[in-house]
Amino acid sequence: MKYKVGIVSLGCAKNRVDAEMLLAKLNKEEYEIVEDVALSDAAIINTCAFIEPAKKESIEEILELAELKKEGKIKCLIVTGCLAERYQKEVIEQLPEVDACIGIGANDKIAEVIKNALDNKKTELFPPKEELALEGERIQSTPRYYAYLKIAEGCDNHCTYCAIPMIRGRYRSRKIENLVKEAQWLADGGVKELILIAQDTSYYGNDIYGKPMLPELLRELCKIDKLRWIRVLYCYPERITDELIDVIAEEDKIVKYLDLPLQHCDAEVLKRMNRKGDREYLTNLLNKIKDRIPDITLRSTFITGFPGETEEQFEELARFVKDMKFQRMGCFPYSQEENTPAAKLPDQIDEEIKQKRAEIICDSQQLIMEDYAEKMIGSEVEVLVEGFDRYAECYYGRTAGDCPEVDGSVFFTTSEEKPREGTFVKVKITDSLGIDPVGEMI
Repeated sequence: MKYKVGIVSLGCAKNRVDAEMLLAKLNKEEYEIVEDVALSDAAIINTCAFIEPAKKESIEEILELAELKKEGKIKCLIVTGCLAERYQKEVIEQLPEVDACIGIGANDKIAEVIKNALDNKKTELFPPKEELALEGERIQSTPRYYAYLKIAEGCDNHCTYCAIPMIRGRYRSRKIENLVKEAQWLADGGVKELILIAQDTSYYGNDIYGKPMLPELLRELCKIDKLRWIRVLYCYPERITDELIDVIAEEDKIVKYLDLPLQHCDAEVLKRMNRKGDREYLTNLLNKIKDRIPDITLRSTFITGFPGETEEQFEELARFVKDMKFQRMGCFPYSQEENTPAAKLPDQIDEEIKQKRAEIICDSQQLIMEDYAEKMIGSEVEVLVEGFDRYAECYYGRTAGDCPEVDGSVFFTTSEEKPREGTFVKVKITDSLGIDPVGEMI
């Protein structure tokens, strides 16, 4: 009898890649993989624990599946990922419905863990996090035409607000030849958009090559014929070199899109975050990028209410966001994470104030993004088709300036032959709906 296994993967795209590798391991062991976890015998929850809302979502998902277990629809629950790695024994102690809790270093043992759980044996397994495999087969869980390529694991930056180094360990780069081989496999399988991810992609290569090697990696990936778009996420501003800017500008396959998680612009706040720079440095950097790559789409994220952030420092951040006019941006209230240096800092800010400040930034950004969408009216853009919206009765897709799962869409109609998902079409923008352009396929 083949047992059915389903997986729910929460949080970031890096976690998604881990889940895809888990599925490949289980597939080799002749488990039947099911898309609907509610129809599984063994349910795996690949959790996130980056900030408080992510932890709550992970716990809620565990409890929902625990109800299905009580009803006899699921035989066992296995928890892995960041929540399991961070809280270890607390998970089983506080959530007795869980049959196995394993750290990320035990992902290779997932088949054995499920077998024990199905035999009603509880498992708690937490080997060194560095045992999480960097290489291995995957079962792609994204739509066929795009995929994530995790180029490194862990982080050495030690931002004071962040628990990732504690959860994921030191930065570990993968070799260029292994990444190129995996990217070729993905391209051969139909992937047209490759999205490079790591906790800090701009740090790539330092640990194994002795210097940053992201530009070299990008040049090698651009040689893969079947790839159409290559997108780079999570670059730290202090590591944006002239060489990296030149590669993005010169290589046609690299979309003119750069994700820079800046977090703040005030020098004192950044210093307390253990981050570098100030408003002048960041402004000069962003202007240099825009000058060298005129059609660049810049995405960033910011944190409001970091311990000690004064009203004046917040107002400086708000002015910076207005002045720089990021095409894409997210802003989040500071989350006080236990065992991080920032959690122990004095002058912690009231939750209501943190939230209000984030809302002010987001409201301002909404207007900026609506203005960008309006200015697209009359232009012709290349769109990667993602599907048909039966409620809006039109197709939708993304431009090179839109990353899946975090950015918006272009909605369009056509009187021609129906475009297939995963194909590229030209769309003339005729209107906008909030931050989303609307148009007609040419």
